[in-house]
Formats: sequence, C-alpha cells, structure tokens
Amino acid sequence: MNRNFALTAAIAALCLSTSAAMAGDFEISGYGGIQSAVGSHVDMSDQPDFHADWEGKSFSSPPYWGVRGTYWFTDGSWKDLGISLDYSHDKVYATKSTMARAGFSHFEFTDGLNLLTLNALYRFPIENSPLVPYIGAGIGINVPHVEVTRPSGKTFEYQFGGATLQAQAGVAYRVTDNWSAFLEYKGTYSFIDTDIDHGGTLKTNIMTNAVNFGVSYKF
Repeated sequence: MNRNFALTAAIAALCLSTSAAMAGDFEISGYGGIQSAVGSHVDMSDQPDFHADWEGKSFSSPPYWGVRGTYWFTDGSWKDLGISLDYSHDKVYATKSTMARAGFSHFEFTDGLNLLTLNALYRFPIENSPLVPYIGAGIGINVPHVEVTRPSGKTFEYQFGGATLQAQAGVAYRVTDNWSAFLEYKGTYSFIDTDIDHGGTLKTNIMTNAVNFGVSYKF
C-alpha cells in the first residue's frame, strides 16, 4: 500500500512541478454532497458469491466529503487545462437483505472507500459571465476500511483495494477574484480486492455517483 501511495504522490509531484514552470493558478477546494452506489457482484474465495446492494448514507457519521488541489494553466497551448489531486471519503453500506444473502452480520466500507485520484480537467470560460463549466477524468487508488463480520470471524481494518477510475462534470461560479463555488457530478469506479478473516478474499467493483457542492479558493 505504501508503494502505491508513494507512486501516486510522485506522479502528482512531477506534474505539479512541471506546471510550476508555466503560468497558471493554484486553487484548493472542499466539497460534500449526496453520494450513492450501484449494486455489485461480490466474489468470495471461501463461500458462495452473492450480489450486494449498497446504500451511501451521505450524511451519516462519518459523512461523505472530499478535498482537491488543482493547478489551472492560464496561457499558451495548455490554456484552460487543469491537473488535480483529489481525495474523497466515499462510503457504502450493504443492505440488510444483502447481509442475509451473504450470511454476514456486518458488511460495509464506511470509514471510507478513501479514493485518491490524479485527474486532467478542462474548463470552458464563458465571456463576460461568472459561470465556468468544466469536465475531467482521472485514475488513482482506493484504500477501503474493510468491515466484514460473519460466522467465521471479523475483519475491521484499512487495506489497499486496487485501482479507481474517476469522471466529473460541473460548473463553477466566480464569487470574487479568489473565491468560487461549484456544483458537479462525480462518478467513480473502484476495483476492490481485499483480505478477510481466516485467509479468505473478497472482491467487488463498486461504482459511486455523487452530486457535489463545494467552494474553492485561488491563490
């Protein structure tokens, strides 16, 4: 897990250091919103596979939230292109019917799916308007907090899950030269491969959908 974090951080540092030599603006953003997840197939190594239905419960503790740092290029051939490093605390709870099918008494990733992605963004400024639409896509890693309780034992720990893909589209509203607010859709697709009690493994691919509202400050 540490090697994957280090690789992602190194790539981000390289991109941001390269961008530092070019004209641009750096902004930091924070956001929250409503996050849900699509049902997924769960592959088990030591018991029958099953289908999981997920709930997001965005405002239950711990809530859904995220932060990102973005560097926007402001001139040259890269004008209006951005590079962002985005962390989001996505989460999913298995429904009661899912746990009954699996024979689990507890099944969730709720102290975060913990997604860290490096993204390319492009914005479309509107002349004489404070509105700035944008789109983006990227790739990164997920580090879920695996919470599984079943008759054979209990798993309750952070693990490296695998790769995550991300796509987003939204619109920012410039309030002042430095402050802006934004509304966006963000979707993620995470490939999760984790260990559970007694040497078992649990694999599933989770797609989340979120409508985010946030604020950004430009330095």
